[in-house]
Amino acid sequence: MRVIRGKYGHRRFDVPKSFNARPTTDFAKENLFNILSNRFDFEGLSAIDLFSGTGSIALELVSRGCSSVTSIEKRREHAAFIRNLIKHLNEENCWRVFETDVFLFLERNKACHRYDFVFADPPYALTELEQLPTKVLESNILAEDGLFILEHPKDFSFTEHPRFEEHRAYGSVNFTFFR
Repeated sequence: MRVIRGKYGHRRFDVPKSFNARPTTDFAKENLFNILSNRFDFEGLSAIDLFSGTGSIALELVSRGCSSVTSIEKRREHAAFIRNLIKHLNEENCWRVFETDVFLFLERNKACHRYDFVFADPPYALTELEQLPTKVLESNILAEDGLFILEHPKDFSFTEHPRFEEHRAYGSVNFTFFR
């Protein structure tokens, strides 16, 4: 797992081979963060990474200066890996992980905390994938001027969603932006 820019830029972290995860490709992640860098100054932003997996997106957000980053990951081994990474980097003050189901988290945390940036990279086989944007946006975790990005396979289109902003594709990786 490679960090692109920021204080941990160009560093690599080994992910256990036993992980059952499909991390965002470096190519797609680099292009996504190029777009985001033109829209945001990450310094001081709060962000949440839903279905955090290896923690790659959350780590990139911490590296770029977000003041508060939350990872949601229900698989124990993955959450433990992220916790160890947080401890190894001494980022306990700005990065935390919750070992829980994303949908349960969204239901329990309605309007408790709002984030400037919400990212979700669910398993592509997730049966609730089509409903995920509505569930995230109705949970009220997105700040008023915030941005929600969903990573998804190409066979899903969210262009008809009322809060759709744009769609980007990088190889087999698709990102849809919502406001």
